[in-house]
Amino acid sequence: MNEKLNLTMLVDFYEFTMANGHFENGYKDKIAYFDMFFRRVPDDGGFAIMVGLEQLIEYIENLYFDDGDIEYLRSKKIFSEEFLDYLKNFKFSCDIWAVKEGTPIFPGEPIVTVRGPVIEAQFIETMILLTINHQSLIATKANRIVRAADGRAVMEFGSRRAQGYHGAIFGTRAAFVAGCSGTARAISDRNYQIPALGTMAHSWVQLFDSEYEAFRAYAETYPDNCILLIDTYNVLKSGILNAIKVFKEVIVPKGFRPKGVRIDSGDITYLSKKIRKMLDDAGFPDCTITASNSLDEYIIRDTLVQGAKIDMFGVGERLITSKSEPVFGGVYKLCAVEKDGEIIPKIKISENIEKITNPSFKQVYRLYEKDSGKAIADVLTLHDEEIDDKKPYEIFDPEHTWKRRTITDFKAEKLLVPIFKNGKKVYESPSVHEIKSFCAQQVDTLWDEVKRFENPHKYYVDLSPKLWEIKQDLLKKYSVE
Repeated sequence: MNEKLNLTMLVDFYEFTMANGHFENGYKDKIAYFDMFFRRVPDDGGFAIMVGLEQLIEYIENLYFDDGDIEYLRSKKIFSEEFLDYLKNFKFSCDIWAVKEGTPIFPGEPIVTVRGPVIEAQFIETMILLTINHQSLIATKANRIVRAADGRAVMEFGSRRAQGYHGAIFGTRAAFVAGCSGTARAISDRNYQIPALGTMAHSWVQLFDSEYEAFRAYAETYPDNCILLIDTYNVLKSGILNAIKVFKEVIVPKGFRPKGVRIDSGDITYLSKKIRKMLDDAGFPDCTITASNSLDEYIIRDTLVQGAKIDMFGVGERLITSKSEPVFGGVYKLCAVEKDGEIIPKIKISENIEKITNPSFKQVYRLYEKDSGKAIADVLTLHDEEIDDKKPYEIFDPEHTWKRRTITDFKAEKLLVPIFKNGKKVYESPSVHEIKSFCAQQVDTLWDEVKRFENPHKYYVDLSPKLWEIKQDLLKKYSVE
């Protein structure tokens, strides 16, 4: 998607004050390493899904400070002219690694790593978090909803309740990657080729003198793609009866078959059963039933358990806003610096264990069983460590170290791939359709126990022995007696 707005200034102001301080204190060229990671899965789920990398790449490729930006900063009267001149001639030169879009991700592991001059690495913090947090949140929620639908199509219908137009557009992209079949949004179809679906609103039916006339007019206009909204007045006493009448009088004589009906209110389980029988009895067993109206994964799952006869779900506000948990808690933390060419690990310590960071420049390996193709665990290693999957490998819980397992007959795959090298892009983003297929394949590598909605099995994210030892040494070094 082409974005004309210059987003370089979409940073927290402290990033400028720190950058100016680094500049004034001789740290302008200090090489630092930062990791983006998250601490817990929304909705207490078993995994999240990485999305948003393409938009992050677009942002970084267009980093520049225009004259208006420089004048604004000069007006604050706290920045040196040397620093402002540096910004005026700013060129991004960092290295970036990231997990591919569509990949299941887990708490504590780096999903984006940045290496470069500390000023540059910190400038992009806000947009890294903003972009990845938002789309990963929506993708994670959408995938839960898609899995609840158990093979039935899920359309994303949430633009009118999204948090702004970017929330709608990029939310649709994330939802599609995670498994939704289409959207109500025309702009998403135009920009990303995400199939848009739109039929009629209640206002169409209300404008006509009768529901029958409204249905007939629509059928005459769109005989080859006729889906009728049947709950404006009374679903069973008028809506479905008028729909069947129009199907027989207009659609069939023109040589077409009716595509479907939609209900947007009421007890969709009860109504769908009645509608299905009436359609079948009328000779339209191929006519689909779509349901919408404040749906989420739990409502969808319950309706299907109760025998609902629904072929497609339209899900709006609870998907596009991730209403049940609208925050993806990704953070961006310093993990190392360079001194005389040597990588010096850094750690953030807290009394809250989950806020203690994993130090140093790292790689993330995913280990798969060769026989089943299922993911066993992820292992965080030092960046230059290699896991030899031709030999047995012992993994252990980094908190409960007595929990150990030696695995054999496995495949080890690196998750962090190069995105930028010396400020130049070295990665080509796949199409959104390719990312969607990749996401489906990757989610399929997870055991069903990890994909449970309630009390999912904890997927292990372990540390290599070398990384674990570095972390323990730093904890001892900085602990306060």
